[in-house]
Amino acid sequence: MKTVVITGFGATTPLGGDAPSTWDSLLAGRSGVRLLEEDWAQDMAVRIAARVAVEPDIDRVEARRLDRSSQLALVAAMEAWRDAGFSVGEENDVERDRLGVVCGTGIGGLHSLLTNWDVLKEKGARRVSPFTIPMLMANAPAANIGLKIGARAGIHTPVSACASSNEAISLGLDMLRLGRADVAVVGGTEAVIHPLPLASFNNMQALSRRNDEPERASRPWDTGRDGFVLGEGAVLMVIETLEHAKARGARIYGTVQGAGISADSHDMVQPDPAGYGQMTAMKRALTEAGLSATDINHVNAHATSTPQGDVTEAGSIRAALGDHASDVIVNGTKSMTGHLLGGAGALETFATVMALYERKVPGTINVEDIEPDLGVDVATRVRGLPDGDLAALNNSFGFGGHNVAIAVTNENIT
Repeated sequence: MKTVVITGFGATTPLGGDAPSTWDSLLAGRSGVRLLEEDWAQDMAVRIAARVAVEPDIDRVEARRLDRSSQLALVAAMEAWRDAGFSVGEENDVERDRLGVVCGTGIGGLHSLLTNWDVLKEKGARRVSPFTIPMLMANAPAANIGLKIGARAGIHTPVSACASSNEAISLGLDMLRLGRADVAVVGGTEAVIHPLPLASFNNMQALSRRNDEPERASRPWDTGRDGFVLGEGAVLMVIETLEHAKARGARIYGTVQGAGISADSHDMVQPDPAGYGQMTAMKRALTEAGLSATDINHVNAHATSTPQGDVTEAGSIRAALGDHASDVIVNGTKSMTGHLLGGAGALETFATVMALYERKVPGTINVEDIEPDLGVDVATRVRGLPDGDLAALNNSFGFGGHNVAIAVTNENIT
């Protein structure tokens, strides 16, 4: 199979307006969770969320035609594109027929849908934006990225809840390995901090209600965890075949070595407590990557800070890695970023690749009383990684029982 490498990163997250500031904040242990100040939030049971640290810098006219999820995706994609050494508008940078886009999202253009529904009710049908459908479509972020860079090899949108953007990375990996493209922009986006999702997630008892201490609300594996914190943001990355990257002298952050996908077929919202599907995804990622359990140095866990999910995942990591699990550094970056839903996997794969690139694993904040008998080594501070070859897994699990694990290595870095 062709070797696929990462040559560009872009991010707009609760921790920073670009990839470098997001990474710096992860290493510094900063929290992006804040108290919501909008009037509509004041009567909500949950009044905290993790908004992007920097509002998207989009032309005002263009912004009117883009849902917030597309705005964030475009900002991140253009940063990744430039970081990879490409120019916007230069057709000769990449053969357009050999350029693809895969951008996942969990919910899509919810703001555009609900805003225009309110307009319809309050002002009548003639005032509804003619751009409503192109804005609310789940494939809009991917399509807008594709239009901006001129991608013609294929534009795809996995929608698999919180596993969406890791599935996007997996699909992009397949495109390149199967020879359908030489370069792809892959990742995910989400922007649904709105009273409806907050009310619904709260009513299913999925969200933390620590309104009085927002920065301490997301606490994976802590015995006092009471749910996840809703976040927003986008992370996109440029991947390309090693041959293509070397031919143009590109900087390489690391290698996407493999991906594993499975389904629980257990429940719409609860993970299978046995963790079989999660374990299977990790094992499949290892097999596809040609790695063994003992090759793994680090796991960036899904670790949402829910009572059931965190314990189940620790068990599935032990099952996938066996006796080696206790030697692997495990962390939960949602403790700082909140849960970006369809954008979560891409953000955490970025953090995983950077951990290998700089040989530093960000800590998990807010772990004050760790769950007993987890059987995994949870990093609560920045931890160093050894010299030599490194490999890691990033887990991403979603409602509907979707499981995706991405295996990355520090091979080919420049």
